[in-house]
Amino acid sequence: MAIENPPQVEARAPRPAYRMYVMVLLFLVYAFNFLDRQIISILAIPIQDELGLSDRQLGLLGGIAFAVLYSTLGVPIAWLADRTNRVWIITGALTIWSGFTALCGFAQNFGQLFLSRVGVGIGEAGGVAPSYSLIADYFPPQSRARALAFYSLGIPVGSAFGVVAGAQIAGGAVSENLDWRAAFIIVGLIGIVLAPLFRLTVREPARGQLDTVKMDLAAKKPSFFQVLGKLYTKPTFWLLTFGASCSSMMGYGVFFWLPSFFARSFQLGIIETGWLFGGVLFVGGSLGIILGGVLGDLLGKKSLSAYARVPAIAFLITCPLYITGVLAPNPLMSVILFLVPTALGLAWIGPTLSAFQHLVPPSMRTTASSVFLLFNNLLGIGVGIYVLGELSTLLTPHLGDEALRWSIIIGSTLYLIAGGLFLIASKTIQKDWEG
Repeated sequence: MAIENPPQVEARAPRPAYRMYVMVLLFLVYAFNFLDRQIISILAIPIQDELGLSDRQLGLLGGIAFAVLYSTLGVPIAWLADRTNRVWIITGALTIWSGFTALCGFAQNFGQLFLSRVGVGIGEAGGVAPSYSLIADYFPPQSRARALAFYSLGIPVGSAFGVVAGAQIAGGAVSENLDWRAAFIIVGLIGIVLAPLFRLTVREPARGQLDTVKMDLAAKKPSFFQVLGKLYTKPTFWLLTFGASCSSMMGYGVFFWLPSFFARSFQLGIIETGWLFGGVLFVGGSLGIILGGVLGDLLGKKSLSAYARVPAIAFLITCPLYITGVLAPNPLMSVILFLVPTALGLAWIGPTLSAFQHLVPPSMRTTASSVFLLFNNLLGIGVGIYVLGELSTLLTPHLGDEALRWSIIIGSTLYLIAGGLFLIASKTIQKDWEG
């Protein structure tokens, strides 16, 4: 069946050099997505000191303030992206979330900072699901796990840069006249500058152009409820979604609270904490995502179950290693021990995101991805960060500064649940794979 393309859509297969250029830009946008999202974790200490906030309030700022609209708005925006220009949507999203990140630097109290974080979540709602869909149209099926893994390197790279840069600025290493407010403003303005470059140089590709089963782009687009109906018949989608959500509850929670853990349990300053935690995120996170993507594509050629089995094994090993790292007697040993579970805890991303692109037809990919992101982010960011902060608040009267340590230990058991759900998914994925 012939493919008909609307105006301003790139109908031919992209050249390798241009394809990699697009991937690098998508990676940079995603890095700023996580930079703007994660920078508050390292700035939590000076923010808490100046505004007099509790761990419960910090958990709200890092979790629910960001996650509620970020998760829910992602669904209608993705539905729109399945019908319109995805490049325009990503450009607008980057501009909005960067602008609200800059506004965080002007907040004078908890309420103003809360609303600014809500704005960041609104903007970032339009960034990820359309990007997944673009990558699926720029890279063929046999290399999508690696492509999505490379894109997902924006998570550790952006998070690490946000932590280190935020610590350097707020800690006075850059200038004595700069503080946590300047950190928000600077990173927000850089994102705004990146937006027009992305819009002017990235072309909208034809949907499904590299898939073996071609789609008719002139056909009526499926409704949101048709996509849900399709997903209803795919148990693998839901097993992977809730398994990933369990891991994200702990993953996002640890990413947010580890800087405070290093400061309280080891009495480290903000600059030392920034370098140590930034190193864990960059080295451990990058290695884990790359390893997961390579193994997913390599083993997936022999058996589709590998797309679920590889993350399952990683999750089951992650739990005891996180506990060991948290119980380490000194910061250096803790950092070394955290490298491995940080890597294993992110190894699911490449294989799982690739699997999601193959569980539905091309015309449903963005909307299906947004449904996954709805649950993953609402539970991971909204619930995970808040619950660890709430546990720490409740344990503080009994454990003092060690309360956060035990909050993380309790939360790490979520990886065992995630591993179990992925193992079940490895039994159903062959049947649910499209084409």
